[in-house]
Amino acid sequence: MSTLPLFEDPPPELAAALAPRLEALAAEGVYLGGSSWKYPGWLGQIYTPEKYFTRGRFSQKKFESECLEEYAKTFPIVCGDFSFYQFPSDAFWQRLFASAPPTLLYGFKVPEDITVKRFPVHERYGAKAGLGNDCFLHAELFAENFWRPLEAYRARVATLIFEFGAFSREAFAGEAPFVEQLERFLGALPKGPRYAVEIRNPEFLADDYFACLKKHNVAHVFNAWTRMPELGVQMAIGDAFSADFTVVRALLRRGRAYEDAVKAFAPYEKVRDANPAGRVAIRGLIAGARQARQPAFVFVNNRFEGNAPQTIDGILEDG
Repeated sequence: MSTLPLFEDPPPELAAALAPRLEALAAEGVYLGGSSWKYPGWLGQIYTPEKYFTRGRFSQKKFESECLEEYAKTFPIVCGDFSFYQFPSDAFWQRLFASAPPTLLYGFKVPEDITVKRFPVHERYGAKAGLGNDCFLHAELFAENFWRPLEAYRARVATLIFEFGAFSREAFAGEAPFVEQLERFLGALPKGPRYAVEIRNPEFLADDYFACLKKHNVAHVFNAWTRMPELGVQMAIGDAFSADFTVVRALLRRGRAYEDAVKAFAPYEKVRDANPAGRVAIRGLIAGARQARQPAFVFVNNRFEGNAPQTIDGILEDG
C-alpha cells in the first residue's frame, strides 16, 4: 500500500520568489503572467522536474497535460494564444478549466477567423490561402461559436483579445475605413466580457481609433511588436488608455522578427537580451493601475527577452 508524502517538495527558487509578489499585486487588481505555459525551459524555475517523470524519465505528454496546475501556484493569470487558431469545443473548455484551480484567470485571443481580412498564403490555410474572409468582424459568429461555450466560465475570463495582423493598403487605405468596420463590430458584441483590441498598423494609432474603443469601453492592447512603437511611446498617447482596465502584451523587441526571436531564444531557459525600456514602461503602467485602482492584465512572452518568468522578475525587482 502506497502512502502520500506528508509534505510537498518546495517550489523552485524563482517560483517561490515570484509567487508572493504576484499574489499581492493580484489582490490590487494587477495581474502578470505568461503568453502561454507549456515551456520545458521553465523546468527548475517555475516547474518541478520530478513532477513530470514517468518510469524515471521526463514525460513531455505528462508535462503538457498537467503543468498548468503548477503554473497557477506562481502566476495569477495566463494568456491562451491557442484559441487564435480554432474555435475550441465545449469539451475543450471543460478540460482546460478543470486542469487548474479556479483562482487562475485567463486572457484569450479570439480566433483569427474573426480578425483576418484575407487569409495569408500559407500551407496551414489550405484551400483558403490567399482568399478573402467572409467572416471578418462577424459578431454573430463570435457570439455563437466562441463566447457561448465560454460564457459558463466568465468569472475566470479576464479579457478577450482581438488581434489584428498588419493590414495592407489594399485591405484598408487608412485608419478611417478600419475604424468604421470596427465600430459596427464592437457595437454588436455581447455585453459582459472585457474586450481588447491589438493592432499592428502604427498609423492606426490615431484619434478616431481611440475614440471608437473608448465609446465601447474596449482596451487598446499595448503591444511590443516588430513594427509597432515601443511600449512607452504607446503609453504616452493620452487617449490610448481607452477603457477602465488595461492590457499589455510584451511580445517582441521592436525591429526583431518573430522567427529571429525563436531562433535566438528557444528553448527559453533564460533572458538573453534584456529590454530595459520595455520593463520601465510596464513598471510605470503597473504603478498607474495601482494608483487608479483599475484592473491591469500584463502578459509577457518568452520572445520578448528570452524567458518570461525572469522578465517578470526583473519588472518587479524595482517596482
